[in-house]
Amino acid sequence: MEQTQRLLSQPPPIPTSQAKKKRMPVKSFFSKVSWKLRLQKREPLKNAFFILAEKARDPNAKKRHLAMRCLGTMAREAPDKQVRKYKKVFLDLLVHGLYDPVSSEVIHESVKTLTIMLGKIQGQGLGSFFIDITLQTRTLLDDENDSVRYSAFVLFGQLAAFAGRKWKKFFTHQVNQTQDSLLTHLQDKSPQVAKACKTTVRACVPYLKLRKERGFQSEEDQRNPRLSRQLSHYHPEVLLFFYANKIL
Repeated sequence: MEQTQRLLSQPPPIPTSQAKKKRMPVKSFFSKVSWKLRLQKREPLKNAFFILAEKARDPNAKKRHLAMRCLGTMAREAPDKQVRKYKKVFLDLLVHGLYDPVSSEVIHESVKTLTIMLGKIQGQGLGSFFIDITLQTRTLLDDENDSVRYSAFVLFGQLAAFAGRKWKKFFTHQVNQTQDSLLTHLQDKSPQVAKACKTTVRACVPYLKLRKERGFQSEEDQRNPRLSRQLSHYHPEVLLFFYANKIL
């Protein structure tokens, strides 16, 4: 009887599955943060940011990926007011993730979350982040991963909408430097990427560099002098792609 009572008083052994869970405190933390954001959207984000900022720079790529995924959840679930309040912290972490040297997953999460962020803040107050985001997004338009290319085209199209007067000259140069990628991916092997590219090209048309040549005018264009004058400024090769893909 005494032996039985002693056995009952002892704590039960930890199952193997629980032991495994104890080895993943980071994943557990991110899951809790995500759950709290869904249930308590008004909860302050400041403390979570301190932890995420540390994990976003962790040597372990999986931890960095989880940090970026959690930032995506925050950007999506948190009220717009709080997102705008912490936008500089958001942007600093996301731009850092955008330039991750080894993990395409970290980069992809950063691109997707930046798209959410730009939508919520309507491109306001980006400051010099606009340059960093634009330069790196350009390089991702030709990424071998279909999902990364798709997200990059969506983000680049957003940047075109938010360039404004301040970054117009800079973005015009970037668009013209990116013409080959824009034209190539109109016929991308991935239908999703091709569709996103087509939308982005439309957004970037106002930034295409003007040329002096006044050629490539069809009879239909000549019946519309205003459209004819506008189209005559663009490079013939660009127009050929526009017409072939029914963009103009």
